Amino acid sequence: MTLVDLGIPRLPTSWRDTSLPGDRPRTPQLVDSFGRVATDLRVSLTDRCNLRCTYCMPAEGLPALAREKVMTRAEIARLVGIAVRDLGVRQVRFTGGEPLLRRDLTEIVADVAALDPRPEISLTTNAVGLDSRAEALRDAGLDRVNVSLDTLDPDTFARLARRPFLERTLAGIEAAARVFDLVKINAVLVRGVNLDHAADLLSWCLERGFELRFIEQMPLDADHAWDRTAMVTAAEVRELLGERFTLAPDAEPRDGAPAERFVVRSRDTGERLGRVGIIASVTEPFCGDCRRTRLTAEGGIRDCLFAHTETDLLGPLREGAPDDVVADLWRTAMWGKRAGHGMDDASFVQPERTMSAIGG
Repeated sequence: MTLVDLGIPRLPTSWRDTSLPGDRPRTPQLVDSFGRVATDLRVSLTDRCNLRCTYCMPAEGLPALAREKVMTRAEIARLVGIAVRDLGVRQVRFTGGEPLLRRDLTEIVADVAALDPRPEISLTTNAVGLDSRAEALRDAGLDRVNVSLDTLDPDTFARLARRPFLERTLAGIEAAARVFDLVKINAVLVRGVNLDHAADLLSWCLERGFELRFIEQMPLDADHAWDRTAMVTAAEVRELLGERFTLAPDAEPRDGAPAERFVVRSRDTGERLGRVGIIASVTEPFCGDCRRTRLTAEGGIRDCLFAHTETDLLGPLREGAPDDVVADLWRTAMWGKRAGHGMDDASFVQPERTMSAIGG
């Protein structure tokens, strides 16, 4: 019995092997064997970061990739171009590490904005340094930003991020708000640290027109200290916010988005205040409608945030593989995507790579 007989796609042993794995159909899209189609590309631009968040990196940091292993601006433009022109990708989000650490970030954004068809372009950042770059990034073609902010308290921020950079993050958010129509804030709640800050953070975001999304802490920390029993769940977040606000499911279709959104109203007056999202990757997984494909900083394709394998595209690219071959390698990588991440299974094993090494 072969791997293909068992339903496991056979990956090419070389990019020069152009045969299809198993029963993968000849389709231009990034389709998997469960019928999902990936149209949202997350591109990690670097594994380096200027924070050391407790749920992501150890206090001493992690060894950085050698410069020659990281995709260049031209390689990023070519791979994203293949995704957009040949594979049906419509949304591109740049992540890290911290993408603002790329000095050529503005040029990378401009390269992608020049593609035809033009994808929606967003950035996930901690906003440290964004105050001096927000306008240039907008002019280059960036459509919106997602900023990580777990608390408004300086001491708690320093405890979580292991850096006293709250004011720099807030300055970046303020600059983004001046030039972008939409700013989203991402927050991770950690029991015993910032759980009681959730309602204040939501109130602050609503007052400024920001859309806050609470994200369940995921098993992607470098210390492998994640404990599901200690994790703050989406149900807890809803209950906690319900003590100050009235939440109702948003009628707008989710359309493959990771966040379940709620309309927020005042408990006293019923006035609509805005919206909040909750990304419950662990307790209420949305794998069945996942539309994401991920490109690491060293040019590897991951079909899932929690995958244990990657498909190298940068190597074939540098060896001279033409675009159509690279595109087919990408299709093959996504065809083998599992039905779900399996965190509810007792056999689940945390990936060795951390969030900073994968890209969020």
